[in-house]
Amino acid sequence: MQDKNDGLRAMLEPASVAIIGASDDPARIGGRPLRYMRDGGFGGALYPVNPNRSEVQGLPAFASILDVPETVDCAIIAVPAKIVARTIEDCAGMGVKSVIVFSAGFAETATHEGEEMQAQLAEIAARTGIRILGPNCLGILSFKSRFFATFSSTGDGGYTEPGPLAIISQSGAYGTHLYAVARSWGLGVAQVITTGNECDITVAECIGWAALDDDVRIIAAYAEGIKDGPALVQSLELARANNKPVIFMKVGRSEEGAAAAASHTASLAGADEIYEAVFKQHGVFRADTTEEMLDITYACTAGIYPAGKKIGLVTLSGGVGVQMADHANKVGLDVSPMPEAAQARLKSALPFAAPRNPVDTTAQIFNDLSLVGKNFTIMLDEGGYDVSVAFFTVAAASPYIVEPLLQELDELRQRFPDKLIILSIMGPDNIMARYRQAGYLIFEDPCRAISAAAALVHFGMSFNEKLETAPEQYPFNMVRQDLGTQALSEWASREFLENAGIPVAEGRLATSAEEAAAIARKFAVPLAMKINSDDISHKTEIGGVELNVAVDTASQVFAQLQARVTKHAPDVETSGIILSPMVAGGIETILGVKVDPVFGPAVMFGLGGIFVEVLQDVVFRMAPFDHLEAMKMIAEIKGIKLLQGARGAPPSDIEALADALVALSQFAAMHGDQLHSIDLNPFIVMPQGQGVMALDCLVVPKTN
Repeated sequence: MQDKNDGLRAMLEPASVAIIGASDDPARIGGRPLRYMRDGGFGGALYPVNPNRSEVQGLPAFASILDVPETVDCAIIAVPAKIVARTIEDCAGMGVKSVIVFSAGFAETATHEGEEMQAQLAEIAARTGIRILGPNCLGILSFKSRFFATFSSTGDGGYTEPGPLAIISQSGAYGTHLYAVARSWGLGVAQVITTGNECDITVAECIGWAALDDDVRIIAAYAEGIKDGPALVQSLELARANNKPVIFMKVGRSEEGAAAAASHTASLAGADEIYEAVFKQHGVFRADTTEEMLDITYACTAGIYPAGKKIGLVTLSGGVGVQMADHANKVGLDVSPMPEAAQARLKSALPFAAPRNPVDTTAQIFNDLSLVGKNFTIMLDEGGYDVSVAFFTVAAASPYIVEPLLQELDELRQRFPDKLIILSIMGPDNIMARYRQAGYLIFEDPCRAISAAAALVHFGMSFNEKLETAPEQYPFNMVRQDLGTQALSEWASREFLENAGIPVAEGRLATSAEEAAAIARKFAVPLAMKINSDDISHKTEIGGVELNVAVDTASQVFAQLQARVTKHAPDVETSGIILSPMVAGGIETILGVKVDPVFGPAVMFGLGGIFVEVLQDVVFRMAPFDHLEAMKMIAEIKGIKLLQGARGAPPSDIEALADALVALSQFAAMHGDQLHSIDLNPFIVMPQGQGVMALDCLVVPKTN
């Protein structure tokens, strides 16, 4: 059986191709790819297969793949769905390495027959090793090999020379549309791969292929859903390791991905939240629109990915400068002012300028273009900005300005080769083309320029934060525990979590009123008392929790709690009452784990109370992760200022919180095959240096 990569290579860089269902009509599905390859310069052998013709588009035709005189690398299949499986079996028997299935009528029909036929294709691929793209796909455009295996009309105007962008899309229509728009923008494309129903080859695998392709520098992907989460993660990390940005449009934002059972965490972890976590954790920029996707793709062609968030803004208009600063803040960039000494030097060189940041040079700067170089030199050298955006509007499009301005900018680029300067200019197409040909990123809208800068910073920071340790390493030296397959009580849950290094509040389990009284006397402080049962997940619903219990009433409260169970849940057995000292102070948060069926265990964090119940101010990360990722996760919540110390309150112990999140992620990763979900709610974060603790916890094992 052939290596999977060999089959994929044969599909993307074939030396010989059969078109099964080839048409003599160059406008038909079976005719277009043959026409495109012949007109586009494909250098390999082409074998039309059509039992009804002896010649197709001037080439000798064959009645069957069995009659083709050589073993071909790739076969394009454009025949009715009912004979696709037999056709692929024939291809496999003839040693064909890969097939591209245009044919529709499979799982996308949502019928039992269609799903069975697609399952048959998947079985053939697994059994024979032949690689299958599709079914129901729009094929491949491989510009390096001039292999245009598609029936999209994008080839009617001819195909351009290759460029640095790989487009990988489940949707054929969207993938070819993105290519067409990219072409209209002047963006060069290396390959377009549309995966369709993905009975074998997936978007995830193709991203991994592009990550290793020396001709690809930028990856744009589109998907409705992913079947193999670990494969996607592996491919995204491969792209990041090779400093290749991935811009991903994931559509189909669902409200919930799974039933919540007894877990609050699971109810908050919809499918889209999991994708968001995967993308954040592995350096992907998630695009919401085609315009945004292409803006970022275009910006990536500069090949400069700043490692910091400081942005210097230059404008000819004070009002536009305010707009630019507002937008830079909105997209998370740092609009720090110029150092005082640098401001003074800038003011000396440009007396008419407002030198803080944004630097308002006014249009007077174009009376002496040498001031452009002086301005940027001071900003980039002394201001320490990682990226700069300049709003030069129509002033820079004057034919008297273009070449002298480019000379100043080119000298700057030689002096600061690692600094990125993006220009916001508007003018005639030939003028814009001149700036682009000189290697500058040009945007008409300064805010789109700033958004593009933010995306480049996102990638730069991600590339600098590559994982240093393998995710399977467990720094807490955990021992795998058997969680069982039955519901767990809070007491059993806390034992599992304590063994994993996750702090829980001090507590004791009483099995009688007398024992409760003795425990209360030892604590000698007001108590929280809670029913402990494998069968009761939400204790408050039956009155199973009492707070601020006085020491001398513990035995009485024990009896009351037991009586409530008898009244409201007579068939439920309890294993005692948990007594814990009341905790004063701290910030209430929530930690949790949900095991996603595609990606595995995801850890949730957010502020507790109204923040989670109403505002749902929570973030997710896939387990496991390290301390740095935990700190980034904490910083993402909208209520971060409460933890940092708002209105004179002391800052919280964020370091201890991050340690707890890491420990929880390691526990989740180690026990993901046994888990449904985990809730630590509330999880109290005490003032700095005083630690953290779970006041309530529930581990929900996966049931058989």
